[in-house]
Amino acid sequence: MSDRIYLDHAATTPVLPEAREAVAEAYARWANPSSPHAEGRAAKAALEDARGRIKAALGWDHELILTSGATEAATLALAQARIGGRAISAVEHDSVRRAAPGAAIIPVEAEGMVDLAAIPEAALIAVQTANSETGVVQPFETIGTAIHNQGSLWLADAAQTAAKLPLPEADLIIVSAHKLGGPPGVGALLIKSLEALAPIGGQEKGYRGGTENLPGVIGFAAALEARGSREHLAGLRRRLDEGVRAAGGQVIAESSRRLPEIASYRLPGTGAAAQLIELDMAGIAVSAGSACSSGTLKPSAVLTAMGWSEEQAREVIRVSLAPSTTAREIERFLEVWTHFAERRRAA
Repeated sequence: MSDRIYLDHAATTPVLPEAREAVAEAYARWANPSSPHAEGRAAKAALEDARGRIKAALGWDHELILTSGATEAATLALAQARIGGRAISAVEHDSVRRAAPGAAIIPVEAEGMVDLAAIPEAALIAVQTANSETGVVQPFETIGTAIHNQGSLWLADAAQTAAKLPLPEADLIIVSAHKLGGPPGVGALLIKSLEALAPIGGQEKGYRGGTENLPGVIGFAAALEARGSREHLAGLRRRLDEGVRAAGGQVIAESSRRLPEIASYRLPGTGAAAQLIELDMAGIAVSAGSACSSGTLKPSAVLTAMGWSEEQAREVIRVSLAPSTTAREIERFLEVWTHFAERRRAA
């Protein structure tokens, strides 16, 4: 499989060698960090060292609750925040939607930007920093000001932007290791003040139950410290955009500020499933702009919230990059996708 091209890094990115080595070394001296014996105390010291390294790498000076990933962090924040209501943007990740089934929905405009006038008062407001399907980056400072002017708290899902963009001035922030080259099954909820969250007992100062995943946390820290340069990604994404347009495709949210790592493209008249099969057979891994559930492709809630029809949303694929992505890989994707688009038009 080494000759395959992986362009689905927004879903998960391969674990960095430094993180794999750190996890393996941590397993060799594994003990429960909550145990009172010498081995447990040593594990606790290693856990706190890794926590400090994660905070330093992210530039975070406040509290950090370790979790099993972004989903647990979102669930914890939305369930335990000490403020009355709940509201989420219409383009939040499915895990946030599931964690807040009764939340008010804040609409977005056609390019994916949140409607600031619709932010309610005295609520926990979940607005992501960047969208995992389109790459659209929300205006951090403007959103933070609008939320805090309403007497509300901001829960920012930064799973796609942590260690890529500066952290927002949010009250609670979600991060995930496996989006950054760390191991799966570990993440964190960053909190400016623990007073904003009701404790539930257990570990992490009483804010999270369950034994801490020491090897995963150490791998998380190692991944953050080992990430490569992303300066070349803006040029690669521009080349993608140009090539897709030249082949008759559409760039989703083209006029918005987008992460260079993430782009969604529509091939009018051709379903995403057909595109994925063609690319996969050519050795290229991308994903659909819609979520897979029970073996069927559902229209993307993100794209329909932005005004795309269900039929149009079913024609969108996502291409996502990482520091390891090369120009050769982008050119190969464009070669295969362009040839496919030409065949479909000819048919």
